[in-house]
Amino acid sequence: MRRVTFDGHWLPYMLLFPQLLILVWFFFWPAGQALYQAFTLSSPFGGYAEWVGFENFVDMVTQPEYHKAIRVTVVFSLATTALSLGLGLVFALFADRVLRATDFYRTLLIWPYAVAPAIAGALWTFTLDPHSGVLAFALKQLFDWGWNPELSSFDAMVLVVFAAAWKQVAYNFIFFLAGLQAIPRAVIESAAMDGAGPLRRVRDIILPLLSPTTFFLIVLNVVYAFFDTFGIIHVTTGGGPGDGTTILVYKIFQDGFIGLDLSASAAQSIILMIVVMSLTIFQFRFLERRVHYAD
Repeated sequence: MRRVTFDGHWLPYMLLFPQLLILVWFFFWPAGQALYQAFTLSSPFGGYAEWVGFENFVDMVTQPEYHKAIRVTVVFSLATTALSLGLGLVFALFADRVLRATDFYRTLLIWPYAVAPAIAGALWTFTLDPHSGVLAFALKQLFDWGWNPELSSFDAMVLVVFAAAWKQVAYNFIFFLAGLQAIPRAVIESAAMDGAGPLRRVRDIILPLLSPTTFFLIVLNVVYAFFDTFGIIHVTTGGGPGDGTTILVYKIFQDGFIGLDLSASAAQSIILMIVVMSLTIFQFRFLERRVHYAD
């Protein structure tokens, strides 16, 4: 095979320059600014910055509102991850079966991933509107549930969890379906011939063989719940009622863009980044040990 080389020494750098410029301009520079502002007391209108060291971090961890945001984030991320993974796996198990119009069903299940988070939040807001929503009316008629996410923190949490999970189910479905199709049919058919029922085949054969895919999706779903659900929270509840759905990433927005406390929001963003990195490292160090990779 003939090897292609370039005579110009500057050509590789010129090809990399646009990508490096984008990284520096939109990632490294804002990250550096946030790190600097986290240790200063700066004016939101510019022209003033006073070095205060760790004072912003001390004030942040002593605020009851920040502690509540942590609890809300934990509940929201766990519920969203569990629901989106569970539904994605169930849909993949059904779609993996040989049925009529299987490709049509798969396409329908993939479509929600193309919907923007803000649009997903708006769809669920209209559907579960306490005054005119179809599902809100059904909850009232069937379960006598006085659904009102505008007044109840529990109802608001259910709303944002369902909206966030619905948006992510399609992504999980794609990977679970790919993992299921990679499992040899002979293994599942042998278990069926030995008398293993559908639930036992899922528990003892399919889930262990899907563990690499499940581990990968757990990591991505946790990151998604921490970062990519801002648009859903903003459209559906705006963090309310009573900060009942204010997760950490939304509190950064509230303090920085609404409260104009850029230093506090910068400190919160640094802590959030450290928390997500720590969770990811923990998952790779401990959860990956339970993952079985087939030879």
